Amino acid sequence: MSKIKIYVADDHPIVKEGLITILQTQEDFEVVGESLEGNEVIDGVISSQPDILMLDLEMPGKDGIEIINEINNSYLKVKTIVFTAYSTDDRIFAAFEAGAKGYLLKGSPKEEIFKAIRNVFEGGSSVHPDVTNKLINRFNHKFEKLTGRELEVMKSLSKGLTNKEIASELYISERTVKFHISSILNKFGADTRTEALSIAIQKGYLTL
Repeated sequence: MSKIKIYVADDHPIVKEGLITILQTQEDFEVVGESLEGNEVIDGVISSQPDILMLDLEMPGKDGIEIINEINNSYLKVKTIVFTAYSTDDRIFAAFEAGAKGYLLKGSPKEEIFKAIRNVFEGGSSVHPDVTNKLINRFNHKFEKLTGRELEVMKSLSKGLTNKEIASELYISERTVKFHISSILNKFGADTRTEALSIAIQKGYLTL
């Protein structure tokens, strides 16, 4: 039986060894390499030629997003599944934009991990339910434009002003400022002001 060759990269030894142990319980899986350092991953993938790379995003030496980009730019055939504790929107979208085929959160049931690997190997994708919701929210909100007043509030936020300072600058109440900020976060599918500012820059509402 042909096996799915898997490379595991995680900077936490216990997590890495635990994942490898779980993967080795499956007859159709073969772990062909492992790394604790981000700088080792590319060379390891080149030498072991895996089908699937299970990759933590926070790796010392070289960031996970950087690794995914480098893999895709090198035309390596390995498909990457992000396996991380981080579910912030910026990290999720950066991973998929770089070329990740799956995004799993640490703590996912082993059956979900097995299914994800098989789906991605067969040409599909696999995303943790929490991550799926974030992707859907971003898609649903991406065509909603900011109003003129929301844009003014956004520009004030980019200056690092507090709600009180924004209210004073725009001659509106703090309550109104909070309302506009809430609306901006909802339209962008963002959780924080910092994330909203990042999205505003990406969308062209603000310039650096």
